[in-house]
Amino acid sequence: MGDRKPVVVWNCTVRCNLACRHCYTASSDAAAPDELTTAAAQALLEDLAAFGVPVVLFSGGEPLLRGDLMELIARAAALGMRTVVSTNGTLIDAAAAERLRRAGTSYVGISLDGAEPAHDRLRCRRGAYEAAMKGIRNCRAAGLKVGLRFTLTRHNAADIPWVFALLRDEDIPRACFYHLVYSGRGAAMAGEDLDHQGTRKAVDCIIDETAGLFRQGLTKEILTVDNHADGPYLYLRLSGQDEGRAGEVMALLERTGGNASGTGIGCVSWDGSVHPDQFWRTVRLGNVKQRPFSQIWSDRTLPLLASLRQRSSLLKGRCATCRFLGICSGNSRARAEAVTGDIWGADPACYLTDEEISP
Repeated sequence: MGDRKPVVVWNCTVRCNLACRHCYTASSDAAAPDELTTAAAQALLEDLAAFGVPVVLFSGGEPLLRGDLMELIARAAALGMRTVVSTNGTLIDAAAAERLRRAGTSYVGISLDGAEPAHDRLRCRRGAYEAAMKGIRNCRAAGLKVGLRFTLTRHNAADIPWVFALLRDEDIPRACFYHLVYSGRGAAMAGEDLDHQGTRKAVDCIIDETAGLFRQGLTKEILTVDNHADGPYLYLRLSGQDEGRAGEVMALLERTGGNASGTGIGCVSWDGSVHPDQFWRTVRLGNVKQRPFSQIWSDRTLPLLASLRQRSSLLKGRCATCRFLGICSGNSRARAEAVTGDIWGADPACYLTDEEISP
């Protein structure tokens, strides 16, 4: 795992035109004075490319509020990295969509947390839904690959079928369903997360709706993110329906290896701080203003990085004895720390039963 080159999430600005309740960076409409300059950002991208980083994800805050975003996307693309933009979509008019395309953007992920009432309530802005939908349509019209980003809570889980109808009706090729991580303002929403039964019901709905699209001949990319119990759960469900397909799923899960914090994914904040992943913001591994990301990520003397790359023996509670540890890797350390205070504690969002995880 230590030799795996990570996907890097770069929170290129903390500024945002919304104030979403679940924002893991607690962004607001104020620029930070210590954001990386254009020159420092160019140096970061050059280091990432030389290191072999395959994908750089421009996030925020709201990345479109960074004035040099298009220049930086173009530089990352020219360096051979796949460029992804994670945005609330409200600032993507037709001209912005065309600029994103010309810069070499590979994919645009637009947050849409349900139908209009649920989305606007979570985004704390009336009209946010309508503006995001215009952004999605502008991306489609410009020929950009665009997908939805949906964060699951108790307030919007009932909208999952609506998401799949939108994929069909708007010809959107991809949707990512994010489990809530208790970071930033999202920490205050822990009590509004789905309980274990609610999570199982939501994942069942996602599986069933995905299968329904495929039966209609519609090939969509459907992902669930930030709860690695989803992989074993899918395997267990298929084991009772299609043993051959279940075996294929297990082989894929064994190759991907579960949670990749500090291994297959890393994060750089607007101020240059390096984190094991974008949600685990209480932990800083170094700063690219002092030394390059490649040196920080390769530093085997950093205790936390070394531990994350050999985490199996450090995990506690249910994680320590789980038969799916090799394909889950202990799930979210950020969520475990937020609830238990112990970075090696069991992730409280794991919804598999004791019987299901027993060796």
